[in-house]
Amino acid sequence: MIAIIGGLVGLLLPAVQAAREAARRTSCQNHLHQMGVALQSYHSSHGRLPIGCVEWRPWRGTDQRQLAWSVYLLPYLEQQSLYDGLDLAKPFDDPANADAAATLLPVFVCPSSQRVEPTESPRGPSDYGGMYGERITSPNSPPKGAMLIDVAVSFRKITDGTSKTIVVAEDSRFGDGEWINGRNIFDQAFAINSAPAFENDMRSEHPGGAQCVLADGSVRFLAETLNLNVLAAFCTRAGGEITDDF
Repeated sequence: MIAIIGGLVGLLLPAVQAAREAARRTSCQNHLHQMGVALQSYHSSHGRLPIGCVEWRPWRGTDQRQLAWSVYLLPYLEQQSLYDGLDLAKPFDDPANADAAATLLPVFVCPSSQRVEPTESPRGPSDYGGMYGERITSPNSPPKGAMLIDVAVSFRKITDGTSKTIVVAEDSRFGDGEWINGRNIFDQAFAINSAPAFENDMRSEHPGGAQCVLADGSVRFLAETLNLNVLAAFCTRAGGEITDDF
C-alpha cells in the first residue's frame, strides 16, 4: 500500500508542479497586460511612450537621475500616490526617494521569478525591462528599440508596426532590475533564456521561453526556439524587416 501511494505521489507531483507554473505564467501575463494598457494610456495622454531611461548613468558616483520608464507608468497603474511621493528632480537612489522606491509593486514581479542575485539595494525589484534594441544582427548603434535613453518614441515612429514591436519583456535574472532604476532597459543579444548572468537580456523562469508586451498592448509568449533573425526583428521599431508572426 505504501509503495502504491508513493507511486501515485510520484505520478501526481509533476502534474501539480505544471499546474502551479501555468497559474504563475498566467499571473505574469496579467502583469504584462496591465503594463500594456498603461502604455497605451500613457501614449494617449502624451502622444508618445515613456522614455526608457532618463539620464543614463554610465558609471557609479555620477549624479544623473537614471529614472526608469516604469516610474512614469505609475499613475496609469493606479499608483498615483506613490508617484506623487517621488522627487523626480532627483536621482533614483537619492535619499529623498528611498522610502517610495522601497515599495514592492506586485505588477513588476513575475511569480515564477527566482532571482539568482538579489537587487543590490532595498529598492523594489522589477522582473521586466524596456526594449532598447538588438545586437543579434548588428550593433545597436543608433539604438533600434522603442524604449530609448532620453528620447521618447511615438507610435508614428514604430514603422515596423505596433503589432510587431516589443516594448517590454521579461528579464527576471537581472540583479539590478528595479522599477525605479533606469538600468531596466536592454538590447537583446542572445536567444531567449540563453544570456550569461552578467547580461541584461530577455530571460524568465517559465519553461520554454519568456513573455513580452507589444506596442499594440498585446501580450505574447516567445519560445526559446524562436529564430534569431525573427527575434531581432521584433526588437526593433523601424528595421524594415519582413517577418511572419511569432
